[in-house]
Amino acid sequence: MKVRFAATPPAAALAPDVFPAYLETLEEIGFDTLWLSDIPLGPLGDPLVQLVVAAQCTRRIKLGANVVPLGRNPLWLAKQLAQIDQISDGRLLLSFVPGLGAPAERAALGYAAEGRNRSARTEAIMGLLRRWWAGESVRADCEGFTYDDIEVHPRPRQQPLEIWLGGKARAALERVARAADGWLTSAVTPAEAADGRRTILQTANRLGRTIDEEHFGISIPYSETEPNEDALAALRARRADRDLSEVVAVGRSGLRHLVQAHLDGGISKFVLRPLAALDASLGWRDDLERMAEALLDLQC
Repeated sequence: MKVRFAATPPAAALAPDVFPAYLETLEEIGFDTLWLSDIPLGPLGDPLVQLVVAAQCTRRIKLGANVVPLGRNPLWLAKQLAQIDQISDGRLLLSFVPGLGAPAERAALGYAAEGRNRSARTEAIMGLLRRWWAGESVRADCEGFTYDDIEVHPRPRQQPLEIWLGGKARAALERVARAADGWLTSAVTPAEAADGRRTILQTANRLGRTIDEEHFGISIPYSETEPNEDALAALRARRADRDLSEVVAVGRSGLRHLVQAHLDGGISKFVLRPLAALDASLGWRDDLERMAEALLDLQC
């Protein structure tokens, strides 16, 4: 099983005068992937722009992002992602997410009206992108746009350019099995992640699809010291039991223990996210070194 670790930079590392140094350190230390998140109403900017910078500043690490496709013209999104894959020499990794679901975000993206199923529309956009990336001339109506025998150039260097999905509800797992190339989940325990993986593989098999058994990953929030309740509030809200004891990793030993539990359940791709990611004062270099010390001997 190929075990890979990605790091998510905190706000301090995304500053224009710091980001190149962060990327250099990430590559030197030996992480497999840089991972960014698309938060349309957040303060961290557009991850696609940041990935272009990262592609120019690195040579080895993969470049990954959670991308919210809603609110973007699918044609431009197809071109942008294909071009990033070309610029990075085929190092782009993608996970599509429908967004956080906050009313202000839904409204800003044009999804405030009832009945506009964001997950189903994300799946429809994925279908369009894949047809364009395969070289098809597309005739379709999608998201208010009309495409009349439209082709997209350039095409991605990777053929196919994979798209992973997240989620943990039954409908989300079935969507992964039906439409995605992999699963990147979050806010679940090792037992829940292992159950989700089994469900996806069994459902995909029933549908006549094949998903690589190594295409299963999780985002793990990490803190070197015990986090305060304010830092945990958003995560607790995502769990009915509000229990984060097997979701958040605290300290290097806690991080390794949690990763090992997920490895035992068949999860092999990990996005490590500093819990204080929006704190501009966070010492990113020390955080990277601590995570590397705890885990990179497992990367293979």
